[in-house]
Amino acid sequence: MRRPILFLLLTLLVSACDKEAGSGETEGGRSARSAPVATTVPDAAPVSSASMPTQAGGKTGQQPQADAHPDYVGAAQCASCHQQAFEDWQKSHHDLAMKTPNAETVVGNFDNSTFDYFGTESTFYQRDDKYFVRTDGPDGKLHDYPIAYTFGVYPLQQYLIEFPGGRLQALSVSWDSRPKEEGGQRWFHLYPDEEIKPDDPLHWTGINQNWNFQCADCHSTNLHKNYDPASQTFSTEWSEINVGCESCHGPGRKHLEWAAQSEQQRASDASRGFDIGFDGRRQGRWAMDAATGIAHLQNDVPTQQEIPVCAQCHSRRGTQHPGVRPADDYLDFFHPALLSDGLYHADGQINDEVYVWGSFLQSKMHSAGVTCSNCHNPHSLELRAPGNDVCAQCHLPTKFDTAEHHFHPAGSEGAQCVSCHMPDKVYMQVDARRDHSFRVPRPDLSEKIGSPNACIGCHTDQTNAWAAEVLEKKFGLPDSHYGETLYAARTGAADAESQLLKLVMDEQQPEIVRATAVSMLPRYLSQTSAQVLQVIAQGDDALLHLGLAQSLDQVPQQVRPALAIPLLYEDERVTASLAASAMAGAPLGQYPQEVRKRYESALADYVATAEFNSDRPESLVNLASLRGREGNLVEAERLLKEAVALAPYFTPGVINLADLYRASGREADSEALLRDALRGALDKAPIQHTLGLGLVRQKRMAEALVMLQAAAHSESATARYIYVYAIALNSQGEPAQAIAELERGLARFPGDRQILSALVSIHHEQGNEAAAQRYQQQLQ
Repeated sequence: MRRPILFLLLTLLVSACDKEAGSGETEGGRSARSAPVATTVPDAAPVSSASMPTQAGGKTGQQPQADAHPDYVGAAQCASCHQQAFEDWQKSHHDLAMKTPNAETVVGNFDNSTFDYFGTESTFYQRDDKYFVRTDGPDGKLHDYPIAYTFGVYPLQQYLIEFPGGRLQALSVSWDSRPKEEGGQRWFHLYPDEEIKPDDPLHWTGINQNWNFQCADCHSTNLHKNYDPASQTFSTEWSEINVGCESCHGPGRKHLEWAAQSEQQRASDASRGFDIGFDGRRQGRWAMDAATGIAHLQNDVPTQQEIPVCAQCHSRRGTQHPGVRPADDYLDFFHPALLSDGLYHADGQINDEVYVWGSFLQSKMHSAGVTCSNCHNPHSLELRAPGNDVCAQCHLPTKFDTAEHHFHPAGSEGAQCVSCHMPDKVYMQVDARRDHSFRVPRPDLSEKIGSPNACIGCHTDQTNAWAAEVLEKKFGLPDSHYGETLYAARTGAADAESQLLKLVMDEQQPEIVRATAVSMLPRYLSQTSAQVLQVIAQGDDALLHLGLAQSLDQVPQQVRPALAIPLLYEDERVTASLAASAMAGAPLGQYPQEVRKRYESALADYVATAEFNSDRPESLVNLASLRGREGNLVEAERLLKEAVALAPYFTPGVINLADLYRASGREADSEALLRDALRGALDKAPIQHTLGLGLVRQKRMAEALVMLQAAAHSESATARYIYVYAIALNSQGEPAQAIAELERGLARFPGDRQILSALVSIHHEQGNEAAAQRYQQQLQ
């Protein structure tokens, strides 16, 4: 008798999953293999080694005319008064962030050296004091390309190639500039283990290696992308080619005018002509606590003004609006990632490239008032002191720099503070970057949630249990850690909601951690958690507001206004615009005029963001989703087709377009689109799952099961894919197989509520009351 109910449930699941697949909200940022995209911007014609290409839309990177950005004066103007800072800056990573190629700036071997990559031989050579590479172009054939710019310097240097349409592309064959004894002084490929062909979204000629979007605004001063969607061309410009003084201090024109005044006039202007200052760190008075061996800030001064300025580049974020200056509010211009799965381990340690900010905000050092320049010279970027001496500024060496504390011989690698408290991870094959959360190693936590720890990272022949026992004997039982809560939420644990609520309300925890918990709560929404989220929406914590705004699309439509409307009143444009997007399509006539006015303003910001980044498929999908919620399906379809044309491998674009076809009764078009996309997709599971749902709707169950099974058995399978496949099996009279699939899914996603609910229901159907009760207890 229950089987028809489960078949009805499957039908409802089809509708729910279609809605889920149709969610187009994506976060701007750097792409990874897990979300590949490719471009159909007209391919660059291979260029002759004798000349540079003709640019459509203006020469890329062309410095604007002197009156284009008159407030910016250039680093050379600073040197006469700030000689030491200028000398420190010269040859720093900021100075060498981007340069025109010459004998001083090029560190790679261009003496007719070659590099073989899966049978494609690239040659690096010079002619007439210019630098060239002969390598595979967008057509797969070898062509000669002039090197337009060097990009970075250490531990690797990349090279940029100019293409038509104002594009600069980053060559994937890079120079390892480390010393030879460390494995450097060689050419290498950023993707050495798989052949990246021209039709691959990660090929150096594609949009994932495009400088204008991916890299430019953090390697030059006062950069303006200037993308024209009509012609799909760039006219990108800057004030200085590299990261100069004004990148951090802001435009210098008013400062020069201030310096030209009399001494009395200068004394009356404490700002010295700048919109932002960084004097707080120097004004901080730190005193050592002999009992703890840790220094504490003694006076109430703003020591951390520079952190949001550094975060403009040193964070994993998407640029939402152009024209940011150092004094601007970070959340007015950038959409940062929180501690998201894939970017961070569940305990907050770095996983993907996240660029420091999100890690440092978790640290006790940040909460104590420490800032970037306490440890780094902001001009040379070097450490304030070598080795453990930089830590000794605040941590008493007689207490911490001892074998009794770190268990290793003095002077050894294991005795270095960073070895235990700032473990590194290698990116781009050679670039080891340290985790800036300054955490205590937690092998006990690794045993519970699978996160890494510094102990086993070095002692690879030992176990987490061994390391945990050693630390417990010395330091006692460790405290509870928010990583357990985030892991519970990621894996769908039965008590995930209660754990998240406790974490959200714990003001002793880092704000970015609480914000991450807020962003996960809508997955487990109940009356209690909805009320807590409403309190959060009306509070004063900017990152918590962002976490809520990021997740509003997971909140039922009837609940959204209560959470979104307070966010419309936030000063941070990114948060308010996300809230407006979540409300799009809802009837607003019942709300006061002030609410409608704020909604319209915030929604205009959202649209401006999408149009600013319309060189990316994510933004086109976001805008299409908005237009669809507004009821403009014609415009939504146009935008989705543009996204699919721009990036055929961008799965959300394909799935959203297929869903639009389905919703408008064009099931055949939806199926044809999905089958076509399936042939070239790198991650086939989302498309297989969506196609399987479409076949269920058409009552082609045998074909549907094949697709649903493929998605459920894939490496990228979600708990949802497994659940839907099992329900489909049960609806076809295969309860034993359905149970086996659900149990396999439960091993992969412990505590997932949908899987547990299905196990309870199917075991009840089969009369297995003991098993049903067992899973019911887990569910509760």
